[in-house]
Amino acid sequence: MAPQQAQQTAQTQAQPLTEQEILTDLLATEKHMTSAYNTFITETTCANLRQQLKNILADEQMIHENIYNVINQKGWYTPSDAPAKEVQQLKDKYNPMQV
Repeated sequence: MAPQQAQQTAQTQAQPLTEQEILTDLLATEKHMTSAYNTFITETTCANLRQQLKNILADEQMIHENIYNVINQKGWYTPSDAPAKEVQQLKDKYNPMQV
């Protein structure tokens, strides 16, 4: 089989992504995007650029929330709440660090 034929065969056999796969990928991408913008914001020395990045970060967080809400409503992503005991332990651990 010629390379071009093999590529065409592979392409025709590929299944389209499901809505769940697409939204899960989008959610993961938004997580990475917001993390990157947080890094950019903390590392820039230009106040104007920092403000623009904060505005973009707020937009990205809204997009992330919207995607999360859709996935959660469909039952595809249902994180559980942390146990109250663990939450309190973390509060106690990091409370002295407040400035």
